[in-house]
Amino acid sequence: MKKIFSFAAKAILAASALVLLASCEQKEKLNLFTWTYYTPKAVVQAFEKEFNCKVIVTEYDSNETMFNKLINGGAKSFDIVVPSQDYVSILIAKDMLQPINQEKFTNRDKINPNLLDKISYDPEMTYAVPYYYGAAGICVNKKKVPGGNYERSWNIFADSQFKGHASMMDDYREVFGDALKHLGYSVATTNDSELDEAVNLIKTNWLPNIVKFDAEGFGKDFARGDLWLCQGYAECVYGEVPENEWADTIDFFIPEKGGPSYLDSMCILKNSKKVDLASEFINFIHRPENYAQFLDIFQFPCYVNPEAEQYMKTSPMYPASAMDNCELKDDIGEYLANYYDKWEKLRLQSN
Repeated sequence: MKKIFSFAAKAILAASALVLLASCEQKEKLNLFTWTYYTPKAVVQAFEKEFNCKVIVTEYDSNETMFNKLINGGAKSFDIVVPSQDYVSILIAKDMLQPINQEKFTNRDKINPNLLDKISYDPEMTYAVPYYYGAAGICVNKKKVPGGNYERSWNIFADSQFKGHASMMDDYREVFGDALKHLGYSVATTNDSELDEAVNLIKTNWLPNIVKFDAEGFGKDFARGDLWLCQGYAECVYGEVPENEWADTIDFFIPEKGGPSYLDSMCILKNSKKVDLASEFINFIHRPENYAQFLDIFQFPCYVNPEAEQYMKTSPMYPASAMDNCELKDDIGEYLANYYDKWEKLRLQSN
């Protein structure tokens, strides 16, 4: 009798498993292609529950990796992608995106209008909905330079008290952009004389004090005390310094004139068959209480979706208003080669 009941129980369990498996297979799938660690799991799971679907998340570490994947056949595999501003322009130009379903995008009024004023390539959010707006700034080690006796502008790199203890990012759009902004020019200038003036400022005034160009390890060097001054993203420094030492160690600021900035946006790929569900996901992210969860992970400032700030459980590393005068590093097409050539010559002089 026990064997009969055991067999019956196993049969019921097996049937239940098949039903559950069939149910999972029938769920609509949404394929998200995004930056590493960029989408909170709790938000994804809440979306899956509300819309009875499955979100497949595939991650990348650079715009170049993302773009190469898309143009080499990957575009057919994903529904949503999250490129930065210059690559949004490229994807639009190559007709690789399709419009957001605006009827589903009921949270479009949550997007900061000041941010939309900065967007030239898609100001109406036809193809791209802002996800995160950020900018690099300046970090000074207050323990090494007590008293705050330094200029709070990009020209701080001309200050000889930081000689041998200063670094800037190994990124020519960032470094040239800092100098251009300091001189009152656009970070996306295509004017030869303006770019030459910026390069000369860096070469003559800044380079003598810079120990290296580094886009990866500057946070660790700052935390060790090797760097007293660095240009870079706040999270790279705050992430290396113990939180109980932040107030006494780190002075992070973005100069009043602003600097280069970036904007990652959510876009729906041309080949997606899930435009409605993808539009729902984008709208879901911008429910303020959901967007706040993303900001809390990194302690990012609340610039894109100001209403989310009231739901944040952490304090941002710096105020969103610090980026008011920042300018997007827009795609400058073939003129980018001029930036690269001048950067390579500058790098040779720094060695």
